[in-house]
Amino acid sequence: MLTLVTGGARSGKSRHAESLVANAKGVLYIATSQIFDEEMAARIQHHRDSRPAHWRTEERWHDLADIITADNPPDEAILLECITTMVTNLLFAQGGDSDPDGWDYARLEAQVQEEIERLIAACARCPAPVVLVTNEVGMGIVPENRLARHFRDIAGRVNQRLAQAADNVWLVVSGIGVKIK
Repeated sequence: MLTLVTGGARSGKSRHAESLVANAKGVLYIATSQIFDEEMAARIQHHRDSRPAHWRTEERWHDLADIITADNPPDEAILLECITTMVTNLLFAQGGDSDPDGWDYARLEAQVQEEIERLIAACARCPAPVVLVTNEVGMGIVPENRLARHFRDIAGRVNQRLAQAADNVWLVVSGIGVKIK
């Protein structure tokens, strides 16, 4: 069972996703953030401290099919937080150190979509319920710079693909989850 939880920043989507796995015997929490500065380190530590002690945590943003497998216990839910951060990490890893204005966004998106297809296939083989959290990035204004516009477009298409593959999709607004699929 694949569930996608989406919403804007600070919408309550993480809390909603956690409520969906709260009754599982165990939870494998996959954290996709990376530490780049002190503020991010503090955010990550806050998240680590707020998770229940019996949850297992794997900090990873690529090759997720290595940990979401047919061998996962069916009574241990998997919660991946978050797809949007994963997409960001993939773009910067594949784009390299060059100026993002010169990136080949079509090539980068193809690589991101390949990773998403591997994730979807892994979730389909996995006997455990999987909950993916992602940001809804298409409800704001058109960004003013090239990188942000491409990121919004790529993340939006990733979200569409995941929603298509998901059994359930939740939109969270102001802390209220609305099941849309």
